Amino acid sequence: MAINHPSFGTLDDDRIIFFDTTLRDGEQSPGFSMNLEEKLRMAEELAELGVDVIEAGFAIASPGDFESVQSIARKFAKDGPVIASLGRANPADILRSAEALKPAARKRIHIVLATSELHMRVKLRLTPEEVLDLTTSSVTLGRQHSDDVEWSAEDGSRSDPDFLCRCVEAAIKAGATTINIPDTVGYSMPEDMARIFRDLRNRVPGIEKVVLSAHNHNDLGMAVANTLAAIQAGVRQIESTINGIGERAGNASLEEVAMALRTRRDALPFRNNIQTPRILRTSKLLATITGFDVQPNKAVVGRNAFAHESGIHQDGVLKDASTYEIMTPESVGWTTNSLVLGKHSGRAAFRDKLKALGYGEIGDNALNDAFRRFKDIADRKKVVYDEDVAALVDDEVVRGNDRVKLVGLTVATGLGVRPMATLALEVDGERRDGMATGDGAVDATFIAIRQAFPHDVALKLFAVQSVTGGTDAQARVTVRLEENGKLVDGQGSDTDTIVAAARAYVHALNKLLAKRERTMPPEFQAALTA
Repeated sequence: MAINHPSFGTLDDDRIIFFDTTLRDGEQSPGFSMNLEEKLRMAEELAELGVDVIEAGFAIASPGDFESVQSIARKFAKDGPVIASLGRANPADILRSAEALKPAARKRIHIVLATSELHMRVKLRLTPEEVLDLTTSSVTLGRQHSDDVEWSAEDGSRSDPDFLCRCVEAAIKAGATTINIPDTVGYSMPEDMARIFRDLRNRVPGIEKVVLSAHNHNDLGMAVANTLAAIQAGVRQIESTINGIGERAGNASLEEVAMALRTRRDALPFRNNIQTPRILRTSKLLATITGFDVQPNKAVVGRNAFAHESGIHQDGVLKDASTYEIMTPESVGWTTNSLVLGKHSGRAAFRDKLKALGYGEIGDNALNDAFRRFKDIADRKKVVYDEDVAALVDDEVVRGNDRVKLVGLTVATGLGVRPMATLALEVDGERRDGMATGDGAVDATFIAIRQAFPHDVALKLFAVQSVTGGTDAQARVTVRLEENGKLVDGQGSDTDTIVAAARAYVHALNKLLAKRERTMPPEFQAALTA
């Protein structure tokens, strides 16, 4: 049965809406915070990917969150995906969301309210009847400021079924256009989620007029399975994140759900707008911004997802790839032809390659910086691969607005010599120099950074991997820093491992500075787990 939705018009029953919460739920992961420019870049990529709804943030949480939601709303002032802002079921939150969303061509106020006995008693300290009244009043207010209002039952999967039905009925009567039932703590199994949605469809008056939505967390590793079970039970909006990032063990992974729908049309005969060849590019962009790579065996986007080591498997794939590959590498953005550029390649070829890799239009200054670095790498490497280009451009373009920049580094080291590092940073446009010795070249470099820009942090992780193969490969370094319990990861790449390490440390330092500027008050944390 078709639904008439204010944001999407007539929705046929075979259409799946992708609601992405990478910029809200995903950003809550420890160390995953993004600055405004990074959020805008990610929002652009999500729109290109074909996401239907982008949850841009929690507008009332801080001035920084409000600015992020408003800026993303402004970016899509003429067209594009629906932009959503999360808020609790109180007037201040709802009005703040409405104000931030004003510039968007299509907007959604997303209201979350706990409905489980445990959450109502311990967190809200409200009676069930008070929660029912709050459901009605909050959705009513939301509809006064937006035609599109989503209502979410936090901890809905552990709520009393009868009470959950009463709350959903109240939300629909008040004007909600989407009803979301989250498995907030990742407790449910697929049959649980299917039963919940079948129960709602059978018992709640007016349920046929709204879009049902599922938001599943991955604490038991079943978020994607729960999401697919919910779709089979009548859900037509799925809430997910790129790379499955999010609170604790994360959320349902957008790329896994999208490829399940594409690959298993026999069991899941549904349409959606996700442009799957852009999946890998989106995944890698997020990894660069956050500093967190996906594990090698991650489904769809892990580097081993289409690798075959077993002799039996290799033989089968050589004869017919479908013997062991249920989807093609190209269908998610992997390329089999990655030898592309060399030291004689010009600026036009470089720009065309960036477009082919999914970067779209890049400003002249950023392009010039990236091209200069490409030439430098091309002089040092025999072959420049797509992965090399993506790594260096992410360093230059994605982080172009960092407050702290590495502008020079010299390291002297050797057998029997105490390593020394001399470097130059640019901090808010001002040059600062540092020089230090250390137990190794990396240690000396990091001490020199702290000397040029004094700060007190703990180094929790230092990891090195190669972007491509060969002794001339670029190294990608990950650095994890901790400050007052806040964790951030930074990444950097270069054919020189010490330079890559310095880039990674500076990237992490910039993320710490951004985190300092937009620390969220504790009272907002509990509302963000739906």
